[in-house]
Amino acid sequence: MGTPPADIEFSDERIRRLLEVQHPDLAHLPLRLAACGWDNAIYRLGDELAVRLPRRALAAALIENEQRWLPQLQRRLTLMTPAPLRVGVPQDWFPWRWSVIPWLPGETADLALPYLYQGEALAAFLTSLHVPAPEDAPRNAYRGVPLLQRAAKFTAALQSLAAESQRVTRRHHVLWEHALAAPLDDPDTWIHGDLHPRNVLVSRGRFDAVIDWGDMARGDRATDLAAIWTLLPDRESRQRAMTCCRAVSSHAWQRARGWALLFAVILLDASIGGDYRMKVIAQRTLERLLDGP
Repeated sequence: MGTPPADIEFSDERIRRLLEVQHPDLAHLPLRLAACGWDNAIYRLGDELAVRLPRRALAAALIENEQRWLPQLQRRLTLMTPAPLRVGVPQDWFPWRWSVIPWLPGETADLALPYLYQGEALAAFLTSLHVPAPEDAPRNAYRGVPLLQRAAKFTAALQSLAAESQRVTRRHHVLWEHALAAPLDDPDTWIHGDLHPRNVLVSRGRFDAVIDWGDMARGDRATDLAAIWTLLPDRESRQRAMTCCRAVSSHAWQRARGWALLFAVILLDASIGGDYRMKVIAQRTLERLLDGP
């Protein structure tokens, strides 16, 4: 798999042109490419800002989700988020909406593991996020849906792993079957939808911010609860986080383990294209699911 190719060519000069026309008071600030993900490119803008632009047509709607909904939701969240400060619109060579966001300090949680006992902080964030969403909140075809709808993707990713598939053991398959069988006993809530370690920032060993909200949607919170196993390195922290999420049922935790396993298999498949960081995230998640709780 690997990172999908971009649908559009970026350059510093082109980004600066967008700023000069739409946000001229920011156009003088130093500009440099900071990261290119699957869906978006991030340019650092001065010391405190960044420009976030879709790199694929499929991602254009995700930026619009962030622009509409994240400013409303961020006020209640316990961790920082890069809610858009300025909005950009299509212009000349660039056909989609884009954002100027705050640049949040910290390192991603796959490179800077959180200290032990960060379970309470993660639980507090999840609790603050998983509140009822309005009827017109976006849905996501791949996140927050009944896990059975993702079973074909799980099987396809597993089949493409070849030798790597041995990392998914019989115990993992039992866990997956239990997750598929768990009833959907929760009302829909807001979810982040893509809460893996490269979308969480750590500062001084503590969870500090959650980024990349394009997949935010109304759906099953078990999708996000999978972060217990993708983010927390020690069993005690995971147990503490689960204890602090008091309103979560045993069925929801079964589904959450299934989502964690699904993410691990998808990321392991993606790492075949050479993304070693994805491979490490997947391997850690597979190990933690067997370690428990």
